[in-house]
Amino acid sequence: MATEKNPVNMKSEKASDIHGFGIELNKERLTRIDRMVELYEKRVTSRLDEEYELKTRRSDRIADKVAAFGGSWTFIIIFGCFLVMWVLVNVLPFITNHFDPKPFILLNLILSFIAAFQSPIIMMSQNRQAARDKHESIIDFAINYKAEQEIDDMQRHLHRMEMELAEIKEMLKEREG
Repeated sequence: MATEKNPVNMKSEKASDIHGFGIELNKERLTRIDRMVELYEKRVTSRLDEEYELKTRRSDRIADKVAAFGGSWTFIIIFGCFLVMWVLVNVLPFITNHFDPKPFILLNLILSFIAAFQSPIIMMSQNRQAARDKHESIIDFAINYKAEQEIDDMQRHLHRMEMELAEIKEMLKEREG
């Protein structure tokens, strides 16, 4: 099975060239390309982060932090420990001050209160994240569209060069023959 040279798979080869163009891609050039792509991605990300800081209110950023904490393992572990301690304090017979005996009505009230406030905050944060993701996808689309246009331009240019080269070859054959 013949393998086609692909720039993505060139890291495994010592030195190769871009198929049909004779441009050598060695490890140093691939590393340079990788650094350029990383730098570009960092610049786009930092630009999006700057926009986020400028366009979001303080309350929105607080909501994002609350949502990030509310959806973390830290929150789950801390809240799980809180629930276990609450139940133990109110159930164990050697503790005399049971402030919320079974069926834990106060605990149910606290849980309802947390759910009532935490869920809209998380939804607001998710809406902002969805808007940011949409913005990023629009940027990605624009980049891909521009790259596609440039590739099309290069292909047209190559086809024109091929036609001109064929004409030159034909003219040379006519001169020789």
